Amino acid sequence: MGAAVLCASFMSFGVKRRWFALGAALQLAISTYAAYIGGYVHYGDWLKVRMYSRTIAIIGGFLILASGAGEIYRQKPRSRSLQSTGQVFVGIYLICVAYSLQHSKEDRLAYLNHILGGEITLQLLFILYGVLALSFLSGYYISTAAQILSVLLPLVVLLIDGNVGYWHSSRRVEFWNQMKLIGQNSVSHTRKHTCLSCFWKVTRGLREARQQEEC
Repeated sequence: MGAAVLCASFMSFGVKRRWFALGAALQLAISTYAAYIGGYVHYGDWLKVRMYSRTIAIIGGFLILASGAGEIYRQKPRSRSLQSTGQVFVGIYLICVAYSLQHSKEDRLAYLNHILGGEITLQLLFILYGVLALSFLSGYYISTAAQILSVLLPLVVLLIDGNVGYWHSSRRVEFWNQMKLIGQNSVSHTRKHTCLSCFWKVTRGLREARQQEEC
């Protein structure tokens, strides 16, 4: 916990942001792995997918930050290896979301309760998540995919994750756990949701790279 607070504090003030973003990614990966190996996670498979997929997305966001993508006054060249690895992690998260829409009755019902069109719209969302995942995994059209996610994810947080009554009362998800999932998958002006803020950084970084090549 202390390491997480330390990394978050230094990143917030812009002090060695790349190094502390990488440290935050390692800290989150190690703590998640230790909790899993230690047998402290006693949940159904569908909830494990929801929890671990969001953790993977946040790790990917930290790696993209550590690469230097989106820095306005970049003093060092962007690390394309870290950025590509972070994009792969985000792609894995999107694959998990698409998988849940097909194989998790809990997630399917959560979406069906809030979308128009029923099963047809659900399948369209499945295809959309799959296409976005391919974009991040392949590295093509990242800018467009990031912009689509910046619109899609806030709606998911508001309508799906924000339906605390459904998850807590009907699906017996602990209140604190659902609040953590909302915090991990939400976007705020203070950038608590690292993943989505990094999507915009990727978009801006790619635009800067194109402008430099044109010059």
